[in-house]
Amino acid sequence: MAVTKELLQMDLYALLGIEEQAADKEVKKAYRQKALSCHPDKNPDNPKAAELFHQLSQALEVLTDAAARAAYDKVRKAKKQAAARTQKLDEKRKRVKLDLEARERQAQAQGSEEEEENRSTRTLEQEIARLREEGSRQLQEQQRLIQEQIRQDREQRLRGKVENNEGKGTPKLKLKWKCKKEDESQGGYSKDVLLRLLQKYGEVLNLVISSKKAGTAVVEFATVKAAELAFRNEVGLVDNPLKISWLEGQPQDTAGPSHPELSKGSVLSERDYESLVMMRMRQAAERQQLIAQMQQEDKGQLT
Repeated sequence: MAVTKELLQMDLYALLGIEEQAADKEVKKAYRQKALSCHPDKNPDNPKAAELFHQLSQALEVLTDAAARAAYDKVRKAKKQAAARTQKLDEKRKRVKLDLEARERQAQAQGSEEEEENRSTRTLEQEIARLREEGSRQLQEQQRLIQEQIRQDREQRLRGKVENNEGKGTPKLKLKWKCKKEDESQGGYSKDVLLRLLQKYGEVLNLVISSKKAGTAVVEFATVKAAELAFRNEVGLVDNPLKISWLEGQPQDTAGPSHPELSKGSVLSERDYESLVMMRMRQAAERQQLIAQMQQEDKGQLT
């Protein structure tokens, strides 16, 4: 009952910053944005963060369930109408009206408006109780998404620190398999198939299948360990195996000499050295283009 009374005093739409006609998708989006900013894990020193997070969770529960939302809207509409009627009265008439209503409440067990409000309140109580019993799947899913967002933010910050300290980018592998240009099945390797094969080794940040060269893709892992496991263990489909090679971020202990002509002790001519530098510059530009393409695809998937 305490929870219901608290809800009746709150404007859940104003709390989430949305219009009364907002669809479920807008409600969930507003909840994620506000709940992420006041999540207790991100505000350990703010005692009011947990209370606000709880209120946002209650708002999500009610406004994403059709029956509960209808009951809440009915109570909210009745209160707004009553407030509007009261506001139109001047102070003298308001005192007379309030006194008259008090006497009527004493004389009558229930008035018509009070009975309607009580029925709406009971309906709202029943819907909230039902949501509690069902485990509030909507709330659990949204909170899971928030926890996942927080985890990804932390991992991204950690990756940024590692890259700043070591001067290295994320590890990338090149994948090749047999595939003809006109083959719409791409040799059996769609993006979903490749992700299922690779994600068991660790988090995959990006996966790009070449649109120009059939049977070629590049995968970016979050950690060198995951990339190394995939490089050593993944063979792909039985009838069309994968050929995996390092593109970037290969561990020092497994990498061979990056330039055999230097390891043999030979001296590069000025022209050879210039060609080598230009090759490295082209490779760096290609890597930047690849990373930009991956980020663009990620943005497209999120929207």
